Amino acid sequence: MSWKALDDMDLAGKRVLVRVDINVPVDEGRVTDTTRIDRIVPTIEDILAAGGTPILLAHFDRPKGRVVPEMSLSQVVPALSEKLGRDVVFIDGDYGRRVGELASDDVALLENLRFNPGEEANDEGFAQRLATLGDVYVNDAFSAAHRAHASTEALARLLPACAGQLMAEELGALEKALGHPERPVIAVVGGAKVSTKLDLLGNLVRKVNHLVIGGGMANTFLAAQGFDVGKSLAEHDMTGTVRDILEKADEAGCEIILPHDVVIAREFKAGTPSEVVAASACPADAMILDTGPDSVERIGKAMASCRTLIWNGPLGAFEISPFDAATTRAARMAADRTRAGELVSVAGGGDTVSALNKAGAADGFSYISSAGGAFLEWMEGKTLPGVAALEG
Repeated sequence: MSWKALDDMDLAGKRVLVRVDINVPVDEGRVTDTTRIDRIVPTIEDILAAGGTPILLAHFDRPKGRVVPEMSLSQVVPALSEKLGRDVVFIDGDYGRRVGELASDDVALLENLRFNPGEEANDEGFAQRLATLGDVYVNDAFSAAHRAHASTEALARLLPACAGQLMAEELGALEKALGHPERPVIAVVGGAKVSTKLDLLGNLVRKVNHLVIGGGMANTFLAAQGFDVGKSLAEHDMTGTVRDILEKADEAGCEIILPHDVVIAREFKAGTPSEVVAASACPADAMILDTGPDSVERIGKAMASCRTLIWNGPLGAFEISPFDAATTRAARMAADRTRAGELVSVAGGGDTVSALNKAGAADGFSYISSAGGAFLEWMEGKTLPGVAALEG
């Protein structure tokens, strides 16, 4: 990767357009989770320290090119100001005039870019209008890098461009995990449906040494091998596709690790009776809701033989105890090995962050990606427009 970092840019006296992702949860006009704001603070502070004036570009929700007052970024300004320890200038009208009035040490935030249809259309004219507001472009929104929008793709080609601190962290972590990892590599992929992760699985079997399949996806793999999975969530119409994946993995020398024991129950609700059975012994009136303890120990042994771990998705129905046990145990093993310096562990996408937080293991991982779709598309081997636009 040949993108530039903040330290490579001369920002003194420059207006710096910074694409950020502050699409945060809001309830009755108040931000309820500031995680995404917290993660962009270092980039903003670095720009200020280098003598630049940060002008933040962002989206909020999906207004589809219309002005929707409930989706205004104005409601994010108080939380952003608090985290930065300074007032943030909100600009919702004449961009050019208002930006021209900024003091050199101001931080500004433009109104929701998606109010303009040119944003999601990657319109060159809208991008050029944005470009007139600044001297340098910084992309610090890896989570939006899989979208070819005006503020993520076209704008990056109109100004001197670089990656912000968060973007650089994300790209560096993913490069270590999948680009040029220390081998052997193990990937844990969970989730409900094989059909949503075909590209991911197809790419990983060529890149990793061991591939752990969990969640509802594992049920489909078991069904493809002729096991009765009872009332379990499974895509029976995908069994042919699964056999193809297993064949490709065999050709690539990638070991697919499936549960050989599972946790079953007759209902999916808290407090329902459950038991551990062999993966081949699920009763017709039961459903598989978690990976069994012996299988988790096997996963742990595979991790112990590896230097790099990529994690996407839970191993079971982690939302309800006791079906979170496998995810919790495996995640803690990964965190312990990472803390011991024996493993580089990168996780992200979908329910992964929630599952690892619930397990109390997130702090032990080398890196937790803040991205969802972008993280998945990177793992699928796809080119991300927002990243490609930064490359010289």
